Amino acid sequence: MAPGRSRLQATRLLKPVVFCLLAVPLALLGLDLWREFQVPGSGFGPDPGEEIVHHLGSWALRILLVTLAVSPASRVFRTPQLVRYRRMAGLWAFTYVVLHFSAYVWLLGGFALETLAGDIVKRPYITVGFLALLMLIPLAITSTRRWQRRLGRRWKTLHRLVYPAAIAAWTHLLWLSKGGFMDPFVYGLVLVLLFGERIVVRIRKQRRAAVNAA
Repeated sequence: MAPGRSRLQATRLLKPVVFCLLAVPLALLGLDLWREFQVPGSGFGPDPGEEIVHHLGSWALRILLVTLAVSPASRVFRTPQLVRYRRMAGLWAFTYVVLHFSAYVWLLGGFALETLAGDIVKRPYITVGFLALLMLIPLAITSTRRWQRRLGRRWKTLHRLVYPAAIAAWTHLLWLSKGGFMDPFVYGLVLVLLFGERIVVRIRKQRRAAVNAA
């Protein structure tokens, strides 16, 4: 069997594994919910609503960072097959963002739309988090190959929204943090490294293009 074909088959076989790994945080949340129903206070502590919202939000940002790390990892390790998992990771990140926002509206906001609208306007950390959600919606909708063909070059331009969305999500966490800044520092450092790698790659491409044009 040709090496390229064997790698393609391996990629297809790994897809269910990657899917299950990305679903693990949701499964763990379900387990904690079951424990909470069995023995109140055993799954989430004294404030279950806040813990659920925090759990979903933390994993939304982590998986969003994983999505951004796919392309750099494929370049660093010279494994372009990794890009096949980027869409799946991105959709899972969007899923966690939606669940995070829905849990906030339900568990902390009590479905009070007026209160929610007031929070979005008056509380900067909620405003920037909501902006991150809004930026990710068109990316999730247009993630299919059909939309990629339909939009052409505009598809790449549109999907660059993932960068400001990631910055907004990180800012949301930073402004939400109370006293403990280790998580925002680590996630911010990861963002800087991921953006830095992309900038270096772009500069190298521009230099090669200039040399070839000379």
